[in-house]
Amino acid sequence: MGIWEIIILILIIMGIFFTFAGVVGILRMPDTLCRLQSSTNIATMGAMPIALACSIYGFLNNNISIGIKSLIIIFFLLITNPVASHAMAKAAYKHLDEKSNKVKYDHYGRDIK
Repeated sequence: MGIWEIIILILIIMGIFFTFAGVVGILRMPDTLCRLQSSTNIATMGAMPIALACSIYGFLNNNISIGIKSLIIIFFLLITNPVASHAMAKAAYKHLDEKSNKVKYDHYGRDIK
């Protein structure tokens, strides 16, 4: 087993771990905004190491198209994930009937009046 295969294996295990942790977070978190953070964790820290492992695998096996497509997927995840998460959090915040009792500071609430 070469060094590149070990790196690919570590990246895949890391992606699976963060995906599993995000799913557990979605099931265990108390409110919508916390669950949204866990789902963002899945998209960022779960998918990106796996896509990077696919990219490395593609470049090592002289399949340039798989490597480039995986890098493009990583690029679009980096751009779209924060924007989409912010839009969903803002919409969820505006439509929540009651805030969680565990929220101590509501800095966003002072701007919406």
